[in-house]
Amino acid sequence: MLDGGVPPPVDGTLRDRIARRFLSAAVGASLLASPRPAALLVRRRFAATGALMAQDLERHAGPGVIALTDERYGEEPDMLLDLYRPAGLSDSLPLLVWVHGGAFIGGAKEEVAGYLKLLAAGGHVVAAPRYSLAPEHRYPAPPRQVLRAVEHLQASAGRLGVDPGRIAIAGDSAGAHIAAQVAALVTTPGYADAVGVAPTIAPGQLRALVLACGPYDLGLARQVTSAAGRRFMQIVLWAYSGRRRFLDDPAFAAWSVADNVSSAFPPVLLTAGNADPLAPHSRLLAERLHDLGVEVETLFFPDDHDPPLGHEYQFELDTDAARGFLERLLAFLRQRLGR
Repeated sequence: MLDGGVPPPVDGTLRDRIARRFLSAAVGASLLASPRPAALLVRRRFAATGALMAQDLERHAGPGVIALTDERYGEEPDMLLDLYRPAGLSDSLPLLVWVHGGAFIGGAKEEVAGYLKLLAAGGHVVAAPRYSLAPEHRYPAPPRQVLRAVEHLQASAGRLGVDPGRIAIAGDSAGAHIAAQVAALVTTPGYADAVGVAPTIAPGQLRALVLACGPYDLGLARQVTSAAGRRFMQIVLWAYSGRRRFLDDPAFAAWSVADNVSSAFPPVLLTAGNADPLAPHSRLLAERLHDLGVEVETLFFPDDHDPPLGHEYQFELDTDAARGFLERLLAFLRQRLGR
């Protein structure tokens, strides 16, 4: 102790370790009763990293894209979307709806704006809907809201320059799950009734699906072995489902998209990094769809790929891997949606 009973200064590394241990203990204690405090802490951390990602993606966006922000697509407070289209093109263009990630408890449409501008510059109208987050709002609010956004975009097709006959849906991380579930709701007989969400688009309108780094299977969730992974999964899926024992709750079983796909599923492009803990979900979904005869394109990487590609690698546009996926994505959309 220093004079006067003041403790000595703590170096940054030790301070960080103490803070992490305190946070871990606080999160563990909160999970005895509710996922809410932990979920809000995770949301705050996601907001900080998301702001940095948004700045980096905007650096790559470039000019030539017109943005329409906070277009209302429904009566609920979160029912707003952003729209991006190439400047100077007045014809009706194919529509790509991109659902942002954030583990169902965080994230924002604004965080991926730079990336969506790149996709719009490729000749598409790109829509980014906001959706309601857990724990304040529970499953299946997000897929219902995304389908409502698609309904609004179809109804406003003339004003917004959208071709409603050429639609693709995409998403990253939790947004990839929501996008995949929307596709299953549209194409799998009986699934909409099981989930309680009515489709707002015909199967023939949904030409393509793009899924990056998402979770799709509750069976794989049971196999998480690390303590940190189990705790994070508990925070996220308890908050999203509203059920502490979500793995054993029949009402939440339909969340598992991999168990609810059919041969009518749209052509899909799937990717995940080799160091992404969710990569097994993408590989499993690709196998299930291939067995059903669905047209599946994948961009996966060898286990020993160096440098390792983590979760959401596709947004790190200074890397060869991310730029390679962007090229594959634009080619996939051209093939499925046309010019």
